[in-house]
Amino acid sequence: QVQLQESGPGLVKPSQTLSLTCTVSGGSITTSYYSWSWIRQPPGKGLEWMGVIAYDGSTYYNPSLKSRTSISRDTSKNQFSLQLSSVTPEDTAVYYCARSDGLRVGRTDRHDYGDWGQGTQVTVSS
Repeated sequence: QVQLQESGPGLVKPSQTLSLTCTVSGGSITTSYYSWSWIRQPPGKGLEWMGVIAYDGSTYYNPSLKSRTSISRDTSKNQFSLQLSSVTPEDTAVYYCARSDGLRVGRTDRHDYGDWGQGTQVTVSS
């Protein structure tokens, strides 16, 4: 079974860039048809899909976040990363990385994803 683990700072100041990394074990991020997403859940709200990087390195983003979001990967470390710029307190959330078979652009149903990280709390505050 594929395992995912998010890592990164738990506190980010407003206007700064949030950077998170997802380390994958038990499977390769370049395995055909696997896709790797970032999803977040603000307090008291539902899941929000942020973006995905596919096995071939192609990326797709939530249009509402696209101007501030970048997803990249390091195949040598079997990791993929999220950068969210110009953060505000509204970006406070639990951030998850997840694996799916095939692209799941915009999907937030947990059943669309085969594996999830445990999630990491990120708070935006001065």
